[in-house]
Amino acid sequence: MQIHRPSASRAAGAAFVAAAATAAVVVAPLPAAFATPSANAVISQAYGGGGNSGATLTHDFVELANRSTAAYSLDGYSVQYLPASASAGSPWQVTPLTGALPAGGTYLVGEGAGAGGTTALPAADATGSIAMSATAGTVALVKGTTALTCKTAADCTGDADVVDLLGYGTAVVREGGAAPATSNTTSVSRAASLADTDDNAADFTAGTPTPVNSAGDTANGGSGPGPSGPTEPGAFRIHDIQGRTRLSPLKGRSVAGVPGIVTAVRTTGSKGYWIQDPAPDADPATSEGLFVYTGSAAPTVSVGDSVLVSGKVTEYYPSSAAQSVTELGSPVSTTLSTGNALPAPVALDAATIPAAYTPTAGGGSIDGLTLQPTVYSQDFYESIEGMRASVTDARVVGATNSYGEMFVTAKPHENPTRRGGTLYGGYDQQNTGRIEIVSADGTTPVLDVGDELAGTTTGPVDYSDFGGYLLAPSSATTGTAVDKGLKQEVTRKQSRDELALATYNVENLDPTDGDDKFARLAKGVVKNLSSPDIVTLEEIQDDNGATDDGTVSAEATLKKFTTAIVAAGGPRYSWRYVNPVDDKDGGEPGGNIRQVFLFNAKRVSFVDRAAAGDPSTTAVSVVEDRKGQAHLSASPGRIDPASAAWTDSRKPLVGEFVFQGQTVFVIANHFISKGGDDPVHGRYQEPTRSSETQRGLQAEEENAFVKSLLAADPRARIVAAGDLNDFEFSDAVKTLTGNGHDLTDLIDTLPRSERYSYVYDGNSQTLDHILTSPSLTRLDYDVVHINAEFADQASDHDPQVVRIDVKHCGGTSHRPGPHRG
Repeated sequence: MQIHRPSASRAAGAAFVAAAATAAVVVAPLPAAFATPSANAVISQAYGGGGNSGATLTHDFVELANRSTAAYSLDGYSVQYLPASASAGSPWQVTPLTGALPAGGTYLVGEGAGAGGTTALPAADATGSIAMSATAGTVALVKGTTALTCKTAADCTGDADVVDLLGYGTAVVREGGAAPATSNTTSVSRAASLADTDDNAADFTAGTPTPVNSAGDTANGGSGPGPSGPTEPGAFRIHDIQGRTRLSPLKGRSVAGVPGIVTAVRTTGSKGYWIQDPAPDADPATSEGLFVYTGSAAPTVSVGDSVLVSGKVTEYYPSSAAQSVTELGSPVSTTLSTGNALPAPVALDAATIPAAYTPTAGGGSIDGLTLQPTVYSQDFYESIEGMRASVTDARVVGATNSYGEMFVTAKPHENPTRRGGTLYGGYDQQNTGRIEIVSADGTTPVLDVGDELAGTTTGPVDYSDFGGYLLAPSSATTGTAVDKGLKQEVTRKQSRDELALATYNVENLDPTDGDDKFARLAKGVVKNLSSPDIVTLEEIQDDNGATDDGTVSAEATLKKFTTAIVAAGGPRYSWRYVNPVDDKDGGEPGGNIRQVFLFNAKRVSFVDRAAAGDPSTTAVSVVEDRKGQAHLSASPGRIDPASAAWTDSRKPLVGEFVFQGQTVFVIANHFISKGGDDPVHGRYQEPTRSSETQRGLQAEEENAFVKSLLAADPRARIVAAGDLNDFEFSDAVKTLTGNGHDLTDLIDTLPRSERYSYVYDGNSQTLDHILTSPSLTRLDYDVVHINAEFADQASDHDPQVVRIDVKHCGGTSHRPGPHRG
């Protein structure tokens, strides 16, 4: 279903939502069908008054229905008609049929027309010219097109070719007693359950004609059930609608009288309610829960109501790559009783959730695969879609965002991080215990990673494009929020002989951002990062933010930021960058995000060297001076900006620094984003990660540049830092490092439980990296967790810092004299 992203309450630590009264009640029994229904095709309605005096409809008709979840072929079949009091010479009249009776659907056979009536039938699926009696007659569904010859009830019901038989009024040929007589304004209709007891008198009632064709169209141009629903269960239950795959076998069909207990109500965004059948079948692959979508209309039911719901079965895809949610749309509901107990929830824990994540289809859709809920966690969640489920004492692994969404884990021992999250360690190491929490009434508490929903949190299982399967708890079924007091980290100050270099994605920073964002980011640099000597910044926007007017300078942005750093007690940083070509580096349109070097000129100096041409489009190269020392052709410069690898993406910024007489080459990165990749929880498995191709090309370009530096000086001091938008185990990062030969990814040097800088969908993962050349051996590296795990963030990325004892690493000296490393 469509997930609304409500505003989140900012009051952390309070009970999730107010408790509701929970007095014990007894479930009122749902009405039973009269008898076990037939397996598939039946006659569901007949009308002979079309075009007569007082009639609205212009034609007679026979309607067929399919109570099974598989299409029923009607090729070679026929509908046949016999007068109520047939003589020995009275023939059966025949209308041949073609096509199929849809699963759970209807099939309309149009017959003779009269001179009267004002409303045409919906487009008939088969057409005949039989002039049926308005009051009495016999209709048969026959396997074959040869006219029947039987004239008695016993002979006709004993004919193996007769699939179903209806006698109404004074008909002699009938099943059991005759159905009621009809008129110019009434038809006979089978009950919503489509029950077939072999007694027409019990199975049919007279009423207003309501012809429906195989497309679900009605005589008034509408679709689906009428304005009032049935009062007894129809032919299908929820597990029939859900089926054994991700797609309903009744997709697109109208169903009537689906029984269930209302378990939760969504009153915000895309409104609706969930129902669950308290009498499940024995198949673990078929869910007993279902979402009823009411659109913009507020639901008129309440939790605990026993209802019969009629509507059209639909599959809602939140996006093209997402899995679908089976729903009932355009619903009509009949409430049978109120205050019923809710079905017991399915416990979500290590015992119930399989360790394997999802089946594969060679990159194709898994929609049609039979669910294996004991094998794959995604199949398990799908098999309980719409049903009540619960987690107990659930640890938060993804902080509440501004849309009221959070992630918890139902498997507390699954890849825990040091600070309470869940580590994402590989494409083949998906964390199956993660599940999103989105309150159905918009009151999700504001919690950080490591906090807890104590007690039991219960709600129906839903699916969102913003994170996959979720629980939508409502007021009486939610645990209590417990603040565990997660604190921001503070890294140590570098020593006098250590060069401290940090990287920080500051998330689309420009002067239109409020002073508070600048102050918080500045505090992070000064307090949490302890004022590094060099900071590579990502996502510095131009001076008018996202206004697309050709502005590419970021001077005002950097002046405001560095002033905020001074106000926070930090040094007066200098900066260097290269203006991007307008609208060529991706990111927010008009924003022209770029990487920037901040540096403390009292501790480190920047080597300014002008490019031979336009610095935005001129590639930097490695040159050797007369003393054999490696330098940059331009500083700052950009790595091969004309290469297709950098199309619509940030070009790496390269600078030459000197610290205590030693040259250090710094590369500031921001590789292309993962936008356009399939979600890990989506319908396509394995997911297509289309963005990896370009990042792979970018990694090749930068690795070639690093190799050129190392070829000029094997002991060159190189630090590549920034947002690579990829994981430490990805092919792109392996390419960039030369499989560890050219650069070392420092995230790999940390204990496994600390290898993350970003939290997405409850996965603590690494997108930001600092990589160092082989000569840099004496260093101290730290990811400083100040944003990603918190609901209240200055940026969505955590910064990181490396402190390098440059003097005692074997590298190029800035001092005079020949030096080849």
